Amino acid sequence: MTPYDQPRTITAPARANLDVRSLVLLAILLAAGFILNFTVGKAISALSAGMISPEFIVSAFCLAILLIRPTLRQALAIGIMSAAIIQLTTTSPFIDFAAEGAAAVAMALIVRLGMRGRAAGITPLAGTFVTTMLSGVIFMCIKMALVGAATQLAAAMLPVVTATAVFNALLVQALYRPVRTTLGIDE
Repeated sequence: MTPYDQPRTITAPARANLDVRSLVLLAILLAAGFILNFTVGKAISALSAGMISPEFIVSAFCLAILLIRPTLRQALAIGIMSAAIIQLTTTSPFIDFAAEGAAAVAMALIVRLGMRGRAAGITPLAGTFVTTMLSGVIFMCIKMALVGAATQLAAAMLPVVTATAVFNALLVQALYRPVRTTLGIDE
């Protein structure tokens, strides 16, 4: 048998692309986050005269990042897509692009570092809490810089950012394993 009789094999460098399944999962999770945002988030916003609008889309992209494990660049794209969706319901346009972009990259870093060993069990909880807090604090700081009234705004927003972070963390922790198992995603 000569070398010409052997089957040819072509290898390509491995690239971390988001496949169709990952994109569909992301779309479904962001849609669910949008619905929560549009219902529960709007109710809280109405009760606070528009000063507070929690973003449940953060929990959706945190869960997506946990499940699909994007690169940092892809995580940034996920954050920007999330911010674009938030624009449909926000009372403060464009601030979310900075907040969600940075938060999504932070979540991807946390997942990359934390999904090994014993830390893997609490990474969904801790990562989502940190990510939501980061998103909320970035949003709050930009809003304070634009509007002023820093003390009043921080006093009004920080408890909601913290409560939303706790809610998001518990939600993502509760959903992570069942969704992963249902989708047949291995660790």
